Amino acid sequence: MPVEVLQDKVVLCHPKGSTVEVLFYGATITSWKSGSLQNSIPIERLFLSSKAALDGSKPVRGGIPIVFPCFGAPTLPEHLKLSQHGFARSEKWSWNQVVFDNEAIVSIRLILEPTERIRSVYGRPFHLAYIITLAEYQLSSDLHVTNISTSPSETLEFQALLHTYIQAPANDVLVTPLQNLLYYDKTEITEEEKATPKTEHRVEVDVKKFTDSVYEDASQNYEVTWPGGGMVIKSKNLKDVVVWNPRDGGRTISDMEEGGW
Repeated sequence: MPVEVLQDKVVLCHPKGSTVEVLFYGATITSWKSGSLQNSIPIERLFLSSKAALDGSKPVRGGIPIVFPCFGAPTLPEHLKLSQHGFARSEKWSWNQVVFDNEAIVSIRLILEPTERIRSVYGRPFHLAYIITLAEYQLSSDLHVTNISTSPSETLEFQALLHTYIQAPANDVLVTPLQNLLYYDKTEITEEEKATPKTEHRVEVDVKKFTDSVYEDASQNYEVTWPGGGMVIKSKNLKDVVVWNPRDGGRTISDMEEGGW
């Protein structure tokens, strides 16, 4: 069965052996297993903390949580009642349909619309559709945001992020191409330093120390590599990219497993 809809999640299975698991809570992808052109045996591609809450009690630590409508602490007036990273990752999404089911791809759609709880903290009308597509060696996740207001003057200003936790050795992983881009270093001490852009001079960016960098106007086409492995990440309409690893600071994160950084 290529798509199995369970009580708490959806499981996608490709004919060639790759799989994806998606929770209804937060529409969070918690597992993606696939082979590669070099080795067809599926392996786990995403990191999921062994301490992650999967019962809907808090956002999932790992996989691919959805950040919407604010990234980090809220700053816009209409976001001020929201918690960090908004509500999309901590609401139960609804099953919509199977989009494709053939030999090449398996694809589903989940949706999120305003609920009474969301309206209590966020007054803007919206419709979110999340399409997850599994191919033999590829996973695609497309977030569609629609302003459903009936007032032409009511805009929908938002930030969105697919907070991807990649299963990779932190001491060896490298990210390219980020050289010559402006970025904001959120590990700096003062707010002034955090708000001052820097220029990335490194050809290959590592995370051997605590890293929290926001790169602007990036290529939307990245390579994440490490000895014996790697992946290509492509994005569209997401011009900024964040490279984050808490390193030893991960010990202060209650749902991060020991060594998970």
